Amino acid sequence: MKTAIVFASLTGNTEAMAEVLAGELNGKAEADVFDVSAQSFDNPDAYDAIAFGSPAMGEEVLEEDSFEPMFSAIESSLKGKRVALFGSYGWGDGQWMRDWEDRCAADGAIVVGSVIAMGAPDDEAVSRLKELASAMLK
Repeated sequence: MKTAIVFASLTGNTEAMAEVLAGELNGKAEADVFDVSAQSFDNPDAYDAIAFGSPAMGEEVLEEDSFEPMFSAIESSLKGKRVALFGSYGWGDGQWMRDWEDRCAADGAIVVGSVIAMGAPDDEAVSRLKELASAMLK
């Protein structure tokens, strides 16, 4: 199975979450990792499952400079695709993730789960990320 982990991270928290996913997928699936602030991601059709990660920004929205433009450009390709979502936040109650899940479902994606962490991922978030990696592979 070919998977992708596509993320943006400003403080390193979402990147740390991406690293947990990559570590869990290692040896179980081919996993390509894309930090969209440094490299483009424009071929979702090449992957069986994709984990997308973004921190919450502003009024609980996706990271606006690199992640949101990339995601908007490819989201029409997510129909029928297994998608996992993850990200960190520093305020609010996670509404941005609920909105993102709804957006992906409206795109026709098969949302296999999501994980949020307030700040750096704690032990509970790490455990849930490992479960999320397993859900991507089913």
